[in-house]
Amino acid sequence: MKRVLSIWTAALLGLAVAEEVEITSDSMKAMNLKKEIHFIGHAKIVQAHNMLQGDEIIVYFNENNETERYEAVGNVRFELSQKNASYKGHANKAIYLPLVSKYLLQGKAVIDDLVNKRHLAGEEIVLDMRSGNAEIKGNRKKPVKFIFDMEKKK
Repeated sequence: MKRVLSIWTAALLGLAVAEEVEITSDSMKAMNLKKEIHFIGHAKIVQAHNMLQGDEIIVYFNENNETERYEAVGNVRFELSQKNASYKGHANKAIYLPLVSKYLLQGKAVIDDLVNKRHLAGEEIVLDMRSGNAEIKGNRKKPVKFIFDMEKKK
């Protein structure tokens, strides 16, 4: 068991080379053969000015032990910031793909764009942090919702 933990700890420390990542939770379960780590109970990831939390967070690694994706499930909350952009929101599930800097939010997904004062809601939202583009999907019972304030021109 110590060997498995040391392999995963080394993999997680490899993440810190580019930018420090801190993950906290009530418990952790490393699955060496599946190349994943489960953080269970009050799980939270903090990296620079970004935060992702949920009831459980799973970190998936590729064959080179590089982080492939993060998946948060249950009571997901997030705060994301970068140059000229700041977002806050929630969903039932969130998947973050660090190599392409994209978030996939599923189930009652909501994003508040704090810089542009916009509110986005739908059943599924894809947010590209590099471009700032968002793609939102709804359905008949829960259509896409986009709310913004009109500024008065003088």
